[in-house]
Amino acid sequence: MKVVSSIKSIKNRDKNSRVVRRRGRIYVINKRNPKFKARQG
Repeated sequence: MKVVSSIKSIKNRDKNSRVVRRRGRIYVINKRNPKFKARQG
């Protein structure tokens, strides 16, 4: 899992990525390709 300042750039790299908000943090999760996991905040 990467910690990034811009979630949008990671989200745009793969079309299966979705942005989820949990406990005040923003996560990018990707079921098909888990290497795109990221979090912000």
